[in-house]
This record gives sequence, structure tokens and C-alpha cells, in this order.
Amino acid sequence: MGASGSGQALTVAVLAGGRSSEYEVSLSSGAAVREGLLAYGHEVLSVEIARDGTWSRDGEWLSFTPGAGFLGADVVFPVLHGPFGEDGTVQGFLETLDVAYVGAGVAASAVSLDKVLFKQLMAAAGVPQVDYVGVAEDRFRRSGEEVLAEIAGLGLPVFVKPAHLGSSVGIVKVTAADAMTGALEEAFAHDALVIVEAAAVGVEVECGVLGTMRSAGPAGAGRAQVSEPGEIVFPGDWYDFRAKYNVGGMQLRVPARVSAAASERVKELALKAFAATGCEGLARVDFFTEGERVLVNELNTMPGFTPTSVYAKLMEASGVPYAELVDRLCRLALERHRERRAHRY
Repeated sequence: MGASGSGQALTVAVLAGGRSSEYEVSLSSGAAVREGLLAYGHEVLSVEIARDGTWSRDGEWLSFTPGAGFLGADVVFPVLHGPFGEDGTVQGFLETLDVAYVGAGVAASAVSLDKVLFKQLMAAAGVPQVDYVGVAEDRFRRSGEEVLAEIAGLGLPVFVKPAHLGSSVGIVKVTAADAMTGALEEAFAHDALVIVEAAAVGVEVECGVLGTMRSAGPAGAGRAQVSEPGEIVFPGDWYDFRAKYNVGGMQLRVPARVSAAASERVKELALKAFAATGCEGLARVDFFTEGERVLVNELNTMPGFTPTSVYAKLMEASGVPYAELVDRLCRLALERHRERRAHRY
């Protein structure tokens, strides 16, 4: 039995590391997830994905057989951030192994990590968001002046971001037009697709989602639960990598200092974005709020996962402590896997 007595103990394989620039963040998240699972009474198998993409356990390289599961684990918890882990690639691999895994599936992972595709989907769903221009590197090489003219329509300042990275990696704030080309080149060093976003004013707010949007499911599956919105407070003029990961770099205020109407709108749009992308298990949705105006910025299918990370803090403030959170995510993964296997396809 789990430490809480709420269910049978599971064997959980925790994946951490990965090929992306968020490798170190993933290792920290993975260590925290392991601690939470152990505290709940589960058995944990630790698997590290190295920067070169090799998979190992206890220093031994691993190989897998399609359809044969994953080291005998009941469920896999891929605590991976960024490309080659949060973008549907590892999720597709786990599907071929026929193993339950925590978090979004292949399509939702791929859409959500691609900032341009995500914004296109939100526009189609009628979700209000920050104005943006997506820029493919090959188009910029062919038609640079045309691209710069489109970007100029956003005004200044703007933020130039690699389209497939998180943790504010590779982001440049541009305050002068003559700095735009250099900022684009910096972002292209990380990614062949870049997004340029208009600067949004107001309060930065984040909201966690836990569960499923499926209309029915086995007992215990439940509908998606949305957290109280939290406000991101930081000392600089934007929420960069140092603010996110340095001690004292940011403060999370829960509940956020926004109006009751804005808070409800944040929750409503968090669920709408979660449903539109087809997410499962968990997500953190990021917003800008100005008075009653609420804009979606992005959605993270596997946000930072230490107990002090924003997602965990939001869920704890909403009545779900860390060890219970990681347990519930594993149970949700098993429920989804059972449901999917009931279909013939």
C-alpha cells in the first residue's frame, strides 16, 4: 500500500535529463519526483537520458523492445523539459513500448512545445493572447526585409524567443529596431523557428491544471482540477532564466493580486487551453492580466517539478501536497492507458 493508504504501491520509472538545454533543470525535477514517489510508498526506477541521448540506469546502457513495456514498471514518469522529451518524441517512444506514462500524449506535447503552433491553435479556439509573429529561419534568409516589416507591426519592445525551448532559454528583449536582426540570429542559434511577441503589460499569472477533460472515466479519474492563480513577482523588468532558477529570483503570491473576475477568467481560460490542446494529466498555463483583461501566453505540459517549482506550489495551495500530486499523476496515467487499450483503433 502507498504511504497514504490510498492505493496499491506502484513501480514507477522516472526519466530525467535529456538532450535539450534544460538538462540540468530536468535532473532537479526528476530528483524531486523520485523523493515524492518514495514518500508515498512507491518503488522508483531511475533512468537518466544523457546529453548525447543515451539512456542508462545505474551506469548501464539500456535497450528496449517495442510492446514489451519499460523495465517492468507500472508507469513511466518522463520529467523531461524542452525538445527531445517534452515535444512528443519520448511520448511516441513510450507508446511503442505499450506502457502507461504521465502527462500529455504525442500530439498535445508536440503542439504545446511549438510556441507558434500553440498560438495558432489558441487563435482557432478563440482564446485571447499576446500579438506575435512566427519566423522560420529559411524564410528570414530569403525575405528578411519582409519579415522585419511584419515584426515592426508589433511595436516595441518585443520578446524574441526560440519556438521550442522553455525556461526562458535564448530569449532576448528588443527595445530598438536596429537590434532586431541580432536578436533573431541569437534565437536561430537555438531553433530554426522563432516567435516574436509583443510586450504585454500587467501582472504575470500562472495557473495549474491537474486531471483530465474526458467526459467519463473509471472511478477516481475525475474532471480536471484547476488551481488558484498565482502571481509571479520578480525584481527585473521581465521573468528571465535567473529569476526563475536563482534563489530569491522570484516570489509566487497565491492567490494572485487580481480581481475576482480576472481570477475566474484565468481559471476558465486555463481549462479551455488544456482542452483545446488535448492535454492529459497536468499543465501549467501562463497569463498576462491587466484589470479585467486576461491574455494566454503559453502552456507547459511538463513544467519544472521540484516542490518549490511554481506548478507544485500552485497545486499545494489548492489542496494537493507534493507526494499526493505525483501519486495522482501516476494513477491518471494508468487510467488513460487502460482506456486507450480498450479501443481497437
